[in-house]
Amino acid sequence: MATLKSIRKRIASVRSTRKITKAMKMVAAARLKKAEDAARALRPYARRLGEIIHSLAARTDRSKFALLNTHGEVDRIRLVVLTSDKGLCGAFNSNVSKAASAFIREQREAIPNIGVSVVGKKGKAYFERRKVPIDRYYHDVLTNLSFEKAELIGQDIVADYTRQELDAVYLVYNEYKSAISQKVVVEKLLPIEPAPVESLDTPVDYLYEPSQETVLDEILPLQVNVQVYRALLESAASEMGARMTAMESATDNAGDLIDRLTLQYNKLRQAAITKELMEIISGAEALKG
Repeated sequence: MATLKSIRKRIASVRSTRKITKAMKMVAAARLKKAEDAARALRPYARRLGEIIHSLAARTDRSKFALLNTHGEVDRIRLVVLTSDKGLCGAFNSNVSKAASAFIREQREAIPNIGVSVVGKKGKAYFERRKVPIDRYYHDVLTNLSFEKAELIGQDIVADYTRQELDAVYLVYNEYKSAISQKVVVEKLLPIEPAPVESLDTPVDYLYEPSQETVLDEILPLQVNVQVYRALLESAASEMGARMTAMESATDNAGDLIDRLTLQYNKLRQAAITKELMEIISGAEALKG
């Protein structure tokens, strides 16, 4: 049975934990605004760039460009899974890792060679526990996120695909909706798909300067880098939102636990006082007798 001393120690411990979770919530809330603004600012640019690239892909000979070439039958796929380096952010990491695992299970029979590149320590630990080989691992990416870090990942993807070591590349990440809502997305990155013919606004081609090859050789890798950067920004905002929500819930739960422990402490203290009074009264009655 719990004693008054043990309950006091537990109340003090929970109060200390509540201070930590409240501070973490405030830090996450402050960082969320910056991450949310960055993600939303890039969305129109990334979307418009994607539309232009898909339109260009529909108007050119795809076999001339490595990032448009489909390589024929798809035998080798790579998933680029975006997780965080730290925990205490609810289901942020587990949701995206489970989505990647589900994709691997669903495609395993048709495509036996599915590799995984991981961003973040949590994703690395998840796949290592399940004995899934990791092709490439990136850490400290979402911390002080920059386009240069996204570019390094994009360069690796482009290089592997250009060498025809891969037939398709998918991004798996949390898309930011709100502080309490993130959507797991499995998105095809390579090969870059052409826009449907019926969606093209005009049947004529563009004028390229200095040449079509020069323009597309420059802009196609940029498309990969920008889409990777957009996914990283979405992940960063989602992580902060998930952490803020998780720490708010933890703070509320700590407060509820403190209330229950305080009630239990008061009941035990009252019972102890009552017992002492009964002993005093019993002793006084015995002396009278």
